[in-house]
Amino acid sequence: MDDTEWMAKGNCRFEPPATFFPSDGVGVEIAKRICETCPVKAQCLEHALVNRIDHGVWGGTSERQRRRILKSRRVSVGAGR
Repeated sequence: MDDTEWMAKGNCRFEPPATFFPSDGVGVEIAKRICETCPVKAQCLEHALVNRIDHGVWGGTSERQRRRILKSRRVSVGAGR
C-alpha cells in the first residue's frame, strides 16, 4: 500500500473534511467519535505524527493529544540512550 492509500478506507471518506477541522471542543468530540471504529485509525494517527500535522483530528486524536504523543516518544528515545 502506498503512503496514503489507506485514506480511501477511512470512516472520514463519508464525511465532509471540515468535520475533522473543528473550531471547538464539541466538534473535536464529534470527529473523534467518527474515528473510534475506523479500520485505518492507527495508520491515520501515525501519518499525522510522522508528518507533524498540527491541525485537525487525525487517528482519533486532537492536536494536543498528538503533541503529547510526540513529546512522550522523544522522552522514550532519549531515555533509551
